[in-house]
Amino acid sequence: MAQNRTLNGHGAGKALKRAFFARSVHEVAPDLIGATLLVDGVGGIIVEVEAYHHTEPAAHSFRGPTPRNAVMFGPPGFVYVYRSYGIHWCVNFVCEKPGSASAVLIRAIEPTHGLAAMRRRRHLHDARSLCSGPGKLTEALGITHKHNGLPLDVPPLALFARESKPDIVAGVRIGITKAVELPWRYGLKGSKFLSKPF
Repeated sequence: MAQNRTLNGHGAGKALKRAFFARSVHEVAPDLIGATLLVDGVGGIIVEVEAYHHTEPAAHSFRGPTPRNAVMFGPPGFVYVYRSYGIHWCVNFVCEKPGSASAVLIRAIEPTHGLAAMRRRRHLHDARSLCSGPGKLTEALGITHKHNGLPLDVPPLALFARESKPDIVAGVRIGITKAVELPWRYGLKGSKFLSKPF
């Protein structure tokens, strides 16, 4: 995908609204591959995601609502941000209907906008390493707990639809110990920006 693509507001591409997320997490997750995520104009093309459904034990919502996961039980189209292992922030998009508590974890993006800011935040130059993992991309985009509960269609966040359907691959999710057999990780086939190969 082109590194220099422009976006509406900043250029071309249809902005995704909250209604996009009012569907099964298993429909939304693969449909996010190829979409563009920006935070204050910094970001890129989503190339890897994982789906988490409230009925399976790897989902944060599996045991019910807590102060930490409350956003998951709200309406779709909002951001759920949590700290992983007390170190990295991870960003998720809430899906389905209020109370269903399902979400898509954004695992990797291809950086296309604001590379200078990303390199400064990550103390790296190699574009391939800037956002190739959930903790890496939140650091690169400046996502923290202050973004938890924000809508995806209102600044500072912006999400733009992909311009064509890409080749998508699926596999088991990474870094979990429960429901490890479920093939709910999706990625852009052949992308060099994935967190790990499929």
